[in-house]
Amino acid sequence: MERYNSFAGYFKKKYGERLQKVVIDAGFTCPNRDGRVGRGGCTYCDNAAFHPSYSHPGKDILVQIDEGIEFHRQRYRNAKHFLAYFQSFSNTYAPVERLRELYERALSHPAVVGIVIGTRPDCVDGEVLDLLEELSRKHIVIVEYGIESCLDRTLERINRGHDFACAKRAVEMTAARGLEVGAHFILGLPGETREMMLESCALINALPLHSVKFHQLQLVKGTAMAREYSLHPEDFVQFTLEEYLDFFCDILEHLRPDLYIERIAGEVPPRFVESTPWGLVRNAELLLMLEKRLEERDSWQGKALVEFSGLSGSGFGI
Repeated sequence: MERYNSFAGYFKKKYGERLQKVVIDAGFTCPNRDGRVGRGGCTYCDNAAFHPSYSHPGKDILVQIDEGIEFHRQRYRNAKHFLAYFQSFSNTYAPVERLRELYERALSHPAVVGIVIGTRPDCVDGEVLDLLEELSRKHIVIVEYGIESCLDRTLERINRGHDFACAKRAVEMTAARGLEVGAHFILGLPGETREMMLESCALINALPLHSVKFHQLQLVKGTAMAREYSLHPEDFVQFTLEEYLDFFCDILEHLRPDLYIERIAGEVPPRFVESTPWGLVRNAELLLMLEKRLEERDSWQGKALVEFSGLSGSGFGI
C-alpha cells in the first residue's frame, strides 16, 4: 500500500531494477564562491559534509565510480547498474566542451547507465541543455537543481545568489527539453515559519518537476549559518524527530501526487555538526517511521489537494 511516490520505486517500475547513484566530484567550483555571483558561498554550505570519502577531485572519474560501486555493493548486493551523480558544487559550471568530456567519460563505464547532474539554476543555458538533451537520447539524464527555498527574502538571507524566478526559468527550460528535473529544498531555513514552508508547496507543485528532495536544516560547524544561529536562535524552526515526521506528513499532503519523493531528510556525518538531536537515525529508518506515521494519520501524498477539490481517493490505491 503506497502512501507516497518513492523515487527508488520509480526506477524499479520503469527499468525493472534499482539504480544506485555513485557520487562523483569532478573538480567543479561555484559562481557563488569564485566571485562571478558572490564570495563565500551559501551560508549553510560546507561541501565536504555532503559527499562520501571515495569521492575526491584528485581521482579520475572512472576510479571514483569503481570505488563507489564497491562501496554501495556492500549494502546493495543486487545492484547491477548505476547512475554517475555529479554532486559536488555546480556541475554545469564549465565550458560545454569540458562538460561533454566529463559526462561522456562517466557514461563510458560499463556499469553506468546514466548521469545525474547537480547544479544551480543560474548555471544552465541553451548550450548546456543542448548537450544534456543530446546525451538523453541514449542514456538516462536527470538534472537536479538546488532551489532550497521558494521565498526570495530567504534566498537573499542565505546568500544564495539567485532568486526564485531564476529557479523557475531553469526548471521550465530543462523540462521543455524532455529532461527529468529534480529539485532540492531545505526545511527550517532562518526566518521561515512552518506555515511559510507549507505554503511553498503550491509553488513547488506549479513547477514542471519530476522529483523533489527535502532536507531538514543541519547546522554545519564553521559555517556562517551556524554563527547566525548562535546569535539569533529564535529565527530558526528546530524540529524534534517526531515533530519533523509529522510536519513532513503535512508537506506530503500538500504535494501533487505525481511528484516522486527522492529524499525526506539529510544525513550529515556527526563530526561536521554541532549536535545530532535526532541521534544517529539513518535514512532507511526514517522512511519506515514516516510510513508508520502516514498510516497512523490515514494520510497520503496529495491528500490536502484532494480534500480541497472535493474529490475522494488518494490515487495510490488506498
